[in-house]
Amino acid sequence: MNLGAYLTRSARYWPDERAVVCADRAWTFRELEDEADRLAAALAARGLRPGDAVASLAWNRGELVVVEFALYKAGLMRAPINARLGRAEIEHILGYAPVRALVFDAAHGADALAAHRAAGTDCLPVVLDGAAGFPGALPYPDLLAEGAAAVAAEGPVRVEVGEDDACVLNFTSGSTGRLKAATQTFGNRLANMRKQLMSDESRPRPGQGYLACGPITHAAGMNLLAGVFGGATAHILPAWSVESFLDTVERERVNATFMVPIMLTQVLAHPGLAGRDLSSLTSLRVGGAPISPQRLKDAVAAFGPIIAQGYGLGETTSVVLGLSSAEIADAVAGDPELLRSCGRAAYDTEVCIVDEAGREVPPREVGELVFRGPDCVREYWREPDLSAETFRDGWVHSGDLAWMREDGYVFIVDRKKDMIISGGFNIYSTEVEIALYEHPAVAEACVVGVPDEQWGEAVKAVVVRKDGAAVTADELTAFCADRLDRFKKPRSVDFVPELPANRNGKIDRKAVRERYWAGADRRVN
Repeated sequence: MNLGAYLTRSARYWPDERAVVCADRAWTFRELEDEADRLAAALAARGLRPGDAVASLAWNRGELVVVEFALYKAGLMRAPINARLGRAEIEHILGYAPVRALVFDAAHGADALAAHRAAGTDCLPVVLDGAAGFPGALPYPDLLAEGAAAVAAEGPVRVEVGEDDACVLNFTSGSTGRLKAATQTFGNRLANMRKQLMSDESRPRPGQGYLACGPITHAAGMNLLAGVFGGATAHILPAWSVESFLDTVERERVNATFMVPIMLTQVLAHPGLAGRDLSSLTSLRVGGAPISPQRLKDAVAAFGPIIAQGYGLGETTSVVLGLSSAEIADAVAGDPELLRSCGRAAYDTEVCIVDEAGREVPPREVGELVFRGPDCVREYWREPDLSAETFRDGWVHSGDLAWMREDGYVFIVDRKKDMIISGGFNIYSTEVEIALYEHPAVAEACVVGVPDEQWGEAVKAVVVRKDGAAVTADELTAFCADRLDRFKKPRSVDFVPELPANRNGKIDRKAVRERYWAGADRRVN
């Protein structure tokens, strides 16, 4: 198999239609095919072979899509590096993975070259922007010129690979410790594409546009292969802002997009939202972090019945649980419990809730959420011990505690490590956060367990108020007490101007919790 064949097909079907648009640069399908061919040929001519990896380190730009398809064509692994990582973590990746080429932009040039020198590996540095100031790096246009000569002499590169061969090293954000990489295979990526093409509401089609709001090296870029196959145009924001999102949807008549909950919150809070023409949007998917029922209600009120929700992991390659826009609209109208769910199994994914011994638990009983299917990863790269913890008997163990309704809808209650144990009772932080988000003055909330002499841990709410809103700690505590069991309500509330976020834009619960446990004699998990 060769996933690059899907670009070749689209270049034949829709050669002059736009495939990728980013800032003031656009690639037609023919141009994307040609540039990917030249890059694939150049890498092969420099001796890169299946089993080798190419890393990328850049803010969003169209060339990253070229790199992705060039690697498909050459049968090489891709190692996308989060553009927010520090120099030491970049160095770790370059030494940890079999990286033979590092493609970077000028903004990351100093860190990329320093990490490259420190790693001491046989790796070709390639700079996407002008070479000035980056000694030793090969300019990207020069590499393409090498590839053009190779294509002219020997034709395009098409390397056949197996479905179980490694395709993408998907690095975690590192929020739970040192970086590790889920090894996504070519078969996993193909399964992800097929799953997206099976979706009636978000299936890419010619003449339609998908807007990538976040880093295309991560979740926002998971639609690119399916989009190219379907003939849709990928619009890529170089950097996130509400104004750029609104402008792009309005100007380009974008049909579908994906965003993390904090992006949706910012859009909903924008004072000019009601005055913008966003009528072209037919699908707005939310994922990447938990979202409160109240935010879903607000989104349906603002955009109409086009809001869908998905749940997936780097270890599952794509969405494995989903709530369709119709399900969310029905839930708003008459099934409020369903708004707390992250959905049912997506297409060919199998989902189960198990106890500590791996046995399936009855409906509505809390256990660990596990998955299996053709898009599910089987191992972490060169991490046998970690792999044995997460990938067991063909199932991916998510580390999320959840329960399943009789009709198959899954409700996540917490991460195993985030569960608060207070006075012998298990308290799930996300359940308390859902109650807090129902208060009209709450913009963001994070609930953690903090040291308590009497109870071991006590429930602490850390809250960001909406602009111009006024609410006291006592009012929020009373508000939660009306909606939760009394022992679950926050014992205390702190107000902050903003909550810390990790590199993927999610609220960093670990950082919030650390503030209260620093210096403690004992830490309760």
